[in-house]
Amino acid sequence: MLVNLSFLSTKPTGISTYALNLLPNLKFSQLTLLTSENIPNYDCYPIPYNLTPDQGIKGHLRRLLWTQFQLPQIYKNLKSRLLFSPLPEAPLNSNCRFVVMSHDLIPLRFPKRFSPLTPYHRYYIPQVLKQAQHIICNSQATAQDIIDFYQIPASKITSIPLAYNRQHFRPLKEKLVENRRYFLYIGRHDPYKNLNRLIAAFAALPNRGEYELWLAGPIDARYTPTLETQVAELGITEQVKFLNYVSYSELPKIINGAIALVFPSLWEGFGFPVLEAMACGTPVITSNLSSLPEVAGDAAILINPYNIGEITEAMQIIAEDMQVRSHLSTQGINRANQFSWEKTGLATVEVLSRYL
Repeated sequence: MLVNLSFLSTKPTGISTYALNLLPNLKFSQLTLLTSENIPNYDCYPIPYNLTPDQGIKGHLRRLLWTQFQLPQIYKNLKSRLLFSPLPEAPLNSNCRFVVMSHDLIPLRFPKRFSPLTPYHRYYIPQVLKQAQHIICNSQATAQDIIDFYQIPASKITSIPLAYNRQHFRPLKEKLVENRRYFLYIGRHDPYKNLNRLIAAFAALPNRGEYELWLAGPIDARYTPTLETQVAELGITEQVKFLNYVSYSELPKIINGAIALVFPSLWEGFGFPVLEAMACGTPVITSNLSSLPEVAGDAAILINPYNIGEITEAMQIIAEDMQVRSHLSTQGINRANQFSWEKTGLATVEVLSRYL
């Protein structure tokens, strides 16, 4: 079986994190990785290095062309019986048999004018999903979106929850050196992430001078300046920290040091930050929409992300009530323990084995 890793980035986000953690749990005797980087202990087939998000839109275009025109020949030369792609990309109208992973349909829910992701999701991905032997997705919410947007039968879709690195994301005895009380958000600055309402909710906190809001995620020239302007107009520039991209190694430290993770996204395919924060014992406030209740269960405060007052109230409760913080911390750790990459891997192997 071939595993398509042409998209792996030097700054891993959701899809790369999924692929790299799933890989050790794909227990197949014959596994060949299509990758530009040699991965120890695996049979690797070298492919071009410039097909990743690191090269921007050109990287994506090169990868799509490589997928369509070169991947079928590799599949044939290696006498493969199945291709597994951890993202919904595969050669169309070819002799390749493939299973793909679909993470979310957010560009269809929140389309952006002139964004190449809109036609990609509107024209390319539905063809991939229709031609796939089977589709794996990360939540019931994503499965339902695939059914609703693309009219694909439920029988062709298997929802398999993702997981987290248990050695990495865990409660730490040592907290941040600075004695600072901060709420934390982790993720991009796209409008559907709902940061404008989060900032407004933070600004409305009573005694807000006692707290900070840390936004961990890559600065984006399209969206960050608008958020910075909002912060300045609300007079909270000293309290809101734009941290930019935070490395994987640093994440557990800043998660553990937070009063709470506040993740009021309008839609998520899964929501890694929620699970990782619960695993660290950090209280979580998140949306009552999409996959987020599937991940959080009863171990978080669920809010209507369109209601700024609800977000403020949840932040205030967690900041002021030590008993609530302690309860959510314990519940979060217990909830996170229900997720593991071993479980994700076993369920994935069961699906892939049907088509080998």
